[in-house]
Amino acid sequence: MADIFPQLQEQVLQAREDGRKLNIIGGGTKAFMGRPVDPNTDILNLAEHTGVVEYHPVELVLTVRAGTPLREIEATLAEQGQALHFEPPRLGENATIGGTLACNLSGPARPWAGSIRDQVLGIRLLNGKGEHLRFGGQVMKNVAGYDVSRLQAGAMGTLGVITEISLKVMPQPAATLTLVQDMAPGEVIQYMNSRAAEPKPITGACWVDGKVYLRLSGARSAVEATAEKWSGKILEQGEQFWQQIRDLQHGFFTATNVPLWRFSISSTALQPKLEGEWLIDWAGAQRWYRGEGKMVEMEALAAAAGGQVSLFRGGDRSGEVMHRQPEALKTIQQRIKNAFDPDHLFNPGRLYSWL
Repeated sequence: MADIFPQLQEQVLQAREDGRKLNIIGGGTKAFMGRPVDPNTDILNLAEHTGVVEYHPVELVLTVRAGTPLREIEATLAEQGQALHFEPPRLGENATIGGTLACNLSGPARPWAGSIRDQVLGIRLLNGKGEHLRFGGQVMKNVAGYDVSRLQAGAMGTLGVITEISLKVMPQPAATLTLVQDMAPGEVIQYMNSRAAEPKPITGACWVDGKVYLRLSGARSAVEATAEKWSGKILEQGEQFWQQIRDLQHGFFTATNVPLWRFSISSTALQPKLEGEWLIDWAGAQRWYRGEGKMVEMEALAAAAGGQVSLFRGGDRSGEVMHRQPEALKTIQQRIKNAFDPDHLFNPGRLYSWL
């Protein structure tokens, strides 16, 4: 366990005094996300700011330093038969919990278990003035008013340096299995949504390469009864399949260097008309597209489907890679940025060119 907070705070104070900018990194596994950071920006590295601060298995609460690798957190929880139900993606062996929150990443169970944003109880944050602030708490009832803790989800480090995170954890399911069957893309959206609407223990719904995969998790009796009722064959390597989807290691994500787009849209929306390969996750609410395209055209398709789009990986990253924001929301985001980071020290331009 390491606590390098004094060095981190001193680096922030020195950068403010010198007029330098800081690029916050942990394991470095998500450096490709967002817009590129100026190479002249100084590195603020949290890779050694690790360790469990507090863990109360009976209370289902875990507090860890932001640089703690996901693999260490999962191993600690597994000893008590518990897990992070939002299934944080491991985009590399050194993926950290701080980066997962900053990038707002959640796995296949997102529609049923909630996102990382939903599981955060509180944080500690080093702001642009070098002040170490605490927000939220370790129980859900403490989350009230202006929820700064959850505001960090997807901020990509532009609001400050997350130093500690308190999370809600849950027991591991007693049984899990995956059903798979062939299905045409024109049928799968309605099928997944109808299955997701049933009061069954479903925790994953994905379509790729002409096959639909449904994961059932929970009490063994409920899982087995549902599997007997629903169509599809039991997938022997089900756990491996969902890990590949979670960590973006499935062949869909690794087979090509063409741009990867992430559509976050209505689960019931018709499939956007784009030539190229698709992977549909979250029962239709998250759809991945591989192919060339212009941001403005992708935004129009996403808006028509009731959501937003981002250029997740590859492609031209000199412009905006996140869905453009309405002027009113843009103004609010700039005000929040100025409140937490008045000198704009942290990750300048990483999320948007104007932030």
